[in-house]
Amino acid sequence: MTFFEPTDTAAFTQDFPHLPFALKHHFVGNPLLTLQKLAEVVGKLPRDRLEYNSGKAAISQRPETTPTVDLEPEQIVRNIETAGAWMVLKSVEQEPAYRKLIDDALMEVARARGYNSLKAAGFEDIRGFIFVSSANSTTPFHADADENFFFQIHGDKFFHVYDNRDRMIASEEALESSAIKHRNLPYEARFDAKCTTYKLKPGDGVFVPYQWPHWVRTADSYSISLSLTWKSEEVRRRNDIFAVNAMLRGVGMPQNPPGVNPALDTAKVVAFRAASAAVAPLRRSESMRRVIRRLVKGRDANYYYREAGKQDARAS
Repeated sequence: MTFFEPTDTAAFTQDFPHLPFALKHHFVGNPLLTLQKLAEVVGKLPRDRLEYNSGKAAISQRPETTPTVDLEPEQIVRNIETAGAWMVLKSVEQEPAYRKLIDDALMEVARARGYNSLKAAGFEDIRGFIFVSSANSTTPFHADADENFFFQIHGDKFFHVYDNRDRMIASEEALESSAIKHRNLPYEARFDAKCTTYKLKPGDGVFVPYQWPHWVRTADSYSISLSLTWKSEEVRRRNDIFAVNAMLRGVGMPQNPPGVNPALDTAKVVAFRAASAAVAPLRRSESMRRVIRRLVKGRDANYYYREAGKQDARAS
């Protein structure tokens, strides 16, 4: 494979996509993943595709108290060695050069697993994220609503992944909230008994299954990381049910988790996708995306705008 491969050659057949595993990759040195290029890209991205804050977050960080940095996005990238910051560039696949890189890499995985297209291999809603972090920065304990190949490009990272298959770490309700509202989860030291830590150097990576809790810390140098994510049909369906459950619970109608009532689950998915299709044209506008997020996910949905809290408070 040109782009990456598991360190255990059987991982794609035995573990994927249900268990984490280590990777080796060949993205180091790619000109799309340098600080100079990323500083240029940051200046072109819509504001809601940039999230940044201080790297001094706690492992169990509450979203509303996340420490901030008083720098503009391009300043953070150009001064990442001294900025004390954490930043993610979201949905970089909307830039053609990054889209090609992502599709080509995932297509290799599809072929390795016997498929001749990304869709046939279950790669849907494909997205790319690039993380730029100062030394000794923490990404808090959280779960992601997608499946994720994570690659370390510059600097070292400690990537802690937790086995939550028995829901002892994060409940169904907590996972629903992390998928629909904010990704952060409460952390307790006792969870570490179910943790696997990957020490990632440039050229290393890890596969993170859907909604496996994890937190990350950089070492003594600034860090650049690339994340390729997707949602299989099974994951998309579960997320759609979570979205409907959250909305119904918000108006006082408690809901069962996905799988308890399959017929009702199907009705929720159909209704949610019809509503999503109706509002899809509106999402082309950044301002409308912001309004939709607030209506669907709550008043704190636009947390990554530095002034969002003040603006939303004035609008209430």
